[in-house]
Amino acid sequence: MRKSTEPMTSGVIWKRMTFFALPILLGNLFQQMYNTVDSLIVGNYLGSSSLAAVSSSGSLIFMLIGFLSGISSGAGVVVARLFGAKDIKTLQKAIHTTVAFGLVAGVLMTVLGVWLSPYILTWMDTPESVMPESLSYLQVYFLGSLFFVMYNIFVGILQAVGNSKYPLYYLIVSSVINLVLDIVFIHNFHTGVWGAALATVISQVFSAGLCFLQLTKTNEVYRLHIKKIAFDRKLLGEIIKIGLPSGFQNSIIAFANVVVQSNVNAFGEMAMAGYGAYSKVEGFAFLPINSFTMALTTFVGQNLGAKQYERAKKGVRFGTLVAVVLAELIGVVVFIFAPQFIAAFDPTVQVVQFGIEKARTAALFYCLLAYAHSIAAVLRGAGKALVSMIIMLAFWCVVRVTFLTITIPITHSIQMVYWVYPLTWALSSIAFTIYYKKSNWCNEEKQEQVTA
Repeated sequence: MRKSTEPMTSGVIWKRMTFFALPILLGNLFQQMYNTVDSLIVGNYLGSSSLAAVSSSGSLIFMLIGFLSGISSGAGVVVARLFGAKDIKTLQKAIHTTVAFGLVAGVLMTVLGVWLSPYILTWMDTPESVMPESLSYLQVYFLGSLFFVMYNIFVGILQAVGNSKYPLYYLIVSSVINLVLDIVFIHNFHTGVWGAALATVISQVFSAGLCFLQLTKTNEVYRLHIKKIAFDRKLLGEIIKIGLPSGFQNSIIAFANVVVQSNVNAFGEMAMAGYGAYSKVEGFAFLPINSFTMALTTFVGQNLGAKQYERAKKGVRFGTLVAVVLAELIGVVVFIFAPQFIAAFDPTVQVVQFGIEKARTAALFYCLLAYAHSIAAVLRGAGKALVSMIIMLAFWCVVRVTFLTITIPITHSIQMVYWVYPLTWALSSIAFTIYYKKSNWCNEEKQEQVTA
């Protein structure tokens, strides 16, 4: 096999995980950059009101797309297990089933996203002053849903077999395209915020197309054959069994974040813009967490598929430690330089102040966020996504919504919105630790093997 797709079932653990995670980290960096470019250009060229319109859309977008991302992560676990077990015949069926699912889901997401956008924005108490721009941004964004879904599907397959380099290359290309088109549409053509959404969609078309070409032209065992794209009922069941909890988890947590956003909206445009600017900064802080948690899921999936149980445990210890340490170091940087980071999006004094307050409440607790996501990634790779779903729903959804429902009417303070995240990160970390220490997640007798 080529080096880019060498299994993670052999070799030095820290090297395998690090060299797998680094391209993901760089790729996520470019992904975050081209998402952030929208806000930077909108905030600087169109003003605080337009920035608020774009910022308030993030939770809604993730609520609808996060479900399918969770399903694709389940597909990645199945593919990683089969790749680790060297079951090529079943691996091929799993890949083509995954692509078939993505095509159907992408079309449905387009219809649902465009249709539901105005209703959910209204439910979120989006101010009338930003409603038209928020709606136009969302509907253009969701018109490109098929390409977003298929990109996630293709990247999930490539990463599951240990190929994290090509997605990085394609993200670099799409990031440059997005930057150029943002400037052309907003600055030159004066399109408004919908131009930022269109630039993102077009760039995603390119990245999805490049991934598609890579999968159809490769000579590796994971090659995609267009004529073979079809559903295998048994494998589809396995994918849904593992991916459904993650997808449901993503959507419900995003729903809770929509509730959080609606509380932010009640404090006005400046709060929305400042909170949105911070969210973009936090997105960068999340990158090392995301890269190593993805590496953990793939590493655990492949090694359990190959029955390398002790190796899986050692990889978990290394990946979790690195994610936690990196996240906290970045948290310190965000805490110190929050004024400069927020002002880059919008120098308005009120906007910057709201963003700083949020940053300096949450940043030093990034270690807890990293830890919770790391253990959830391990359980997902072990086929126990239901457990992580229950824990995260309990604390990141029920506790968050309950906390805000009780405290906001009493205090009328946006500080309650700021503190709800560190609080729920801490509670979920405690719950994950208790389960992880008591469970036999890596027990050979309890590992479910994927068969054709």
